[in-house]
Amino acid sequence: MSSFLHGPFAAHQNPVLCYLPFVDVAVPAGFPSPASDWAEDRVDLNQRYVPHPEATFYFTVSGDSMIGPVSGRSIPDGATLIVDRAREAVHGDIVVAVIDGDFTVKRLYQRHGRLALMAENPAYPPLVLGDEQELLIWGVVTAWIARPQ
Repeated sequence: MSSFLHGPFAAHQNPVLCYLPFVDVAVPAGFPSPASDWAEDRVDLNQRYVPHPEATFYFTVSGDSMIGPVSGRSIPDGATLIVDRAREAVHGDIVVAVIDGDFTVKRLYQRHGRLALMAENPAYPPLVLGDEQELLIWGVVTAWIARPQ
């Protein structure tokens, strides 16, 4: 399966705040917890995940190149990316990049004068740009949202 990104979709610059109950308790897997008894605060997801609304965009991931063996680093097909263009990309960041006019999402490798874009899926080789290819780091992925499967 090849990989594509749908977007960018601009974040609303003045979103209506939507404070949802925040339960500040780690939820143990496999052990029931009456979490509603522990609700202490309310949180708006825009405030938590969108520090720069004017520079934040959403993308929808299409493809399996970022599905990897490490669950915390794996971005599933259909996930919504939150991308911050105000943040400077550094080695190890997951970035939305534009290569020859096409968007892609990959992990940035930038060490010892070498630059590559790495998939999380080991079936995909690193993208090392040729001399005539053009790369733009469009933004840094700060979070993603995926529906449970």
